[in-house]
Amino acid sequence: MFQTVIEIPCPPQHLQGAQPWMDSLGHTLSQVETVERHMKYLRCLQHIEELSAGVQQCLMTSSVWEAIRAVESMAVLDAGLNQSGCSHLKDYLRETLLFWHKIIKDRLAGDLGNVLTQLHWPILSPPTQSLTPTVNGQETTSQLELLVAQLLALQTSDDLISQKASTSCQGAPTNQPASSATPVSQAPPLCLPIQIMLQPLSKRFRYHFFGNRQTNSLSKPEWYLTQVLMWMGNSATFMEERIQPVLDRAGVNISARVELCRGLLALVQEKVASDASRLLYDDTLFCHLVEEVLQFEKELRSNQAYPAVLPGLLHLLLDDAILQKWLIVEKKMAVEKVDAMLVAEGAWSSQYKDIRDMDELKAPDCAETFMTLLQVITDRYRTLPCPSAQLKFLELQRELVDDFRIRLTQVMKEESRCPRGARYCAILNAVNYISTILTDWGDNVFFLQLQQAAVSLGEEGVLGGLGMMEIGRLASLEGSLFEGLLALLDRLKGDMIGRLLDGIMREITGKAKPYCQDRWFSLPSPQDQSTMSLSSSACPMMLCVRDSLLNLHQVLSVSLFQLAWQGLAERLDSFLYQDVILSNHFSDGGAAQLQFDMTRNLFPLFGHHCKRPENFFKHVKEACIVLCLTVGSAILLKNVIKEWDDAPRDGDGREDPPPETALNELGVYYLAPCDVLILLNLRASWPGQ
Repeated sequence: MFQTVIEIPCPPQHLQGAQPWMDSLGHTLSQVETVERHMKYLRCLQHIEELSAGVQQCLMTSSVWEAIRAVESMAVLDAGLNQSGCSHLKDYLRETLLFWHKIIKDRLAGDLGNVLTQLHWPILSPPTQSLTPTVNGQETTSQLELLVAQLLALQTSDDLISQKASTSCQGAPTNQPASSATPVSQAPPLCLPIQIMLQPLSKRFRYHFFGNRQTNSLSKPEWYLTQVLMWMGNSATFMEERIQPVLDRAGVNISARVELCRGLLALVQEKVASDASRLLYDDTLFCHLVEEVLQFEKELRSNQAYPAVLPGLLHLLLDDAILQKWLIVEKKMAVEKVDAMLVAEGAWSSQYKDIRDMDELKAPDCAETFMTLLQVITDRYRTLPCPSAQLKFLELQRELVDDFRIRLTQVMKEESRCPRGARYCAILNAVNYISTILTDWGDNVFFLQLQQAAVSLGEEGVLGGLGMMEIGRLASLEGSLFEGLLALLDRLKGDMIGRLLDGIMREITGKAKPYCQDRWFSLPSPQDQSTMSLSSSACPMMLCVRDSLLNLHQVLSVSLFQLAWQGLAERLDSFLYQDVILSNHFSDGGAAQLQFDMTRNLFPLFGHHCKRPENFFKHVKEACIVLCLTVGSAILLKNVIKEWDDAPRDGDGREDPPPETALNELGVYYLAPCDVLILLNLRASWPGQ
């Protein structure tokens, strides 16, 4: 039955008759809702007036605690009405709250100021002795604890008011662009007792450094920075011995000393930000301000034990305009210093040349000064709290290194006519010194962290031009941010060493011409000589080799000299093998004389620098072994090589040992059998000849 009723539609005439009743009911409900809103509005207004009257009554009866609790309730109500559209009610509540909050705060601030005056605050000069107890010390301490506790209780409403004010400021339109100088995390507001303690110091700071006083000088930022550090240091004992125990007993986890530093830092931050924007067009004063800010930050963190998690002054230098100006000035001054150091009188001499133990790298003064300049730049930017900004300075350093490399190349080309000259070798030492330092930097923890930051941030300025494989190597710490520069420096170093050795070899080969043209095939047998001595034609060559090694040892760094003498030995080995041995025929006496000249005279010249110098003359050493074989051994070895060469290679399973086996038994490992056969054919004394 109910289903049937539901399915039958109501007649339209019935709905039309009920519509006026529905409209009347809706209008009545709307009026009720309006009345209810008005009642709530009036009740809220009445509550505000009751709280206001309660605060007034408490203050008249000196019931400060009750007045603070009433103001706190008013602040909570203000926060609750944050989303309300009743703008007049909100304004009235806010004005009432601010009115009573200011009255209570001013009263407590005045009382606390009187107590602090009795405790000789502020402390403007270094305390000469430990804090002495004041008259009525116990009563003063009790008053101090009471006032601090009341101010801390008032902190809740103060924070709510400050938060609402900051929100209003952020919501208001502004024409200033967002700056990277703003700290990432905003620190909580200062506690009220410390704010009151800062008032006399703030007045002094603004009087001296914000007005028309002579102490407010753009050229002397150290005046106000030093003054603030002195206030921090002078007040440290008072804060730790007087204020910190009071805060601890009040049950708040606050460091009195750190809070005071935070308050003073706020003054300094305002001053530095103002001065920096005014010095963007004065390079000298701007640099001075940056240096003083960095020094202040260093002393703040070390001497004042200011926590690293709290911002100091460095974030102010990260403002886009200030950071860009810093980079421009840093580069400009670095280039000017490089220009000056390259034309200085002692630019290409080492300042440690008379101290043997300290002069292993033999770095010229210009190279050492340049790397010191880069290290100073690193020390300046390494404390910046932003990896992206640090990478900008790293890119500047790499640009400066490459510019210095180009300058060294230009000077080297001017000196390449005399590669054995002192300046040419000094340039080579400079290249090696810079390469050594950059290699060490590549393993430094700071630069490894920057490397990781560059990969994670995808910095184009640092990673530009690198492929995915190179970036992957950087991410796994296999590579270095200095690899590109090191490759260019190593190429320059190799080119310079090659030119140097080529010059030495030209002189040696000139001295060795008589030695190359000796009649080696007609020299008498050793048995016909009482004692063997160095060939007279070899003396000029040997003296040239000795003097060259001595000169290289004196003018090159240890690592470069190691490369130089080994390269010289390699070139000498090739020259003697090609121009002396392969260009002549040798009798038994000639072979013995050659072996004597090499093993007893040439090799020992290099023996001062290694234990087995003959290993660097493989061609000459093994050629002497072959040439000095007895006739029988030579014939047998020659037959073994020929038989092996003439044997068919058809895989018939021959098990004859290869000629290398016989050569190894004789001590010949480097020369191939075909080379040995050529040497055997250079013997002038064969049976039947």
